[in-house]
Amino acid sequence: MKVYQDLLKDIIKNGVVEKNDRTGTGTTKVFGRQLRFDLSEGFPLLITKKMYYRGIIHELLWFIRGDSNIRYLVRNNVNIWNEWPYQNYLKANNLEKKYLTYSPEWKEKMQEFIENIKKDKKFANKWGDCGPFYGVQWRNFSGFDQLKWVVSKIKKNPSSRRLIVNAWNAPLIDKMALPPCHVMYQFQVSEDKLNCMMYQRSVDTFLGLPFNIASYALLTMMIAQVTGYKPCTLVMALADTHLYLNHIKQSKEQIKRKPYKLPEMKIDPKVKSIFRFKYDDFQLINYKYHPTIKAQISV
Repeated sequence: MKVYQDLLKDIIKNGVVEKNDRTGTGTTKVFGRQLRFDLSEGFPLLITKKMYYRGIIHELLWFIRGDSNIRYLVRNNVNIWNEWPYQNYLKANNLEKKYLTYSPEWKEKMQEFIENIKKDKKFANKWGDCGPFYGVQWRNFSGFDQLKWVVSKIKKNPSSRRLIVNAWNAPLIDKMALPPCHVMYQFQVSEDKLNCMMYQRSVDTFLGLPFNIASYALLTMMIAQVTGYKPCTLVMALADTHLYLNHIKQSKEQIKRKPYKLPEMKIDPKVKSIFRFKYDDFQLINYKYHPTIKAQISV
């Protein structure tokens, strides 16, 4: 994962500081970068810090389901999307001033919120939804199932240059808890190999990007399996590529670490439908990693 460490170096060296970003945290950023991964060399899961690959798998399965309610995630002990519905809940109930973001009271109230999401389906239906983003658009873009369509097209017309899934549905952006950061992806069949290129408008390089790399690598492997091809190359086109200012210290620590050999991801070969995968169908092998580096997400 030297390419990832090189990107961190690039941002720290060449980034332009912006203190008035949406979150109020401040960033240093570059624009227009590209990462490439040869999936035959191993599964590109970050090794310079421990990654929560359980969360990566469940999030991707959540997208594929066309779901946007965090209840599926939290019932599987995955809490990566909690902050956005929670903040909407506080705002809707005029509780933002009472529970200041990341204060002890805010954290305690969020635990109560998540327990309610887990145990109370009606509460979850009212407050747990992130809006029509990601998986909703993959499966229901103005009534059209893009994911089902693209799998069918790869099988029937592999030479097509239109094998695209788009998550950016402009009229619905204001209804989403967070507009999609990874907005579209495209497949290409070359002989017996399947390639994927994705475009990302906004890149949280320290926390979010490692998730995105592994997620799109896994999606490419899954699509390759159900269409009869070998996963080959993942290309990531990155637009606003930034480090939050409270992630600079952690990034410098990560740059110092020597990468280990990439792990291997095994997928149950019996699964032949993109909609039939479950968590137990995946097995990560030989994952050697450096210790966790903690960092706070910016909402």
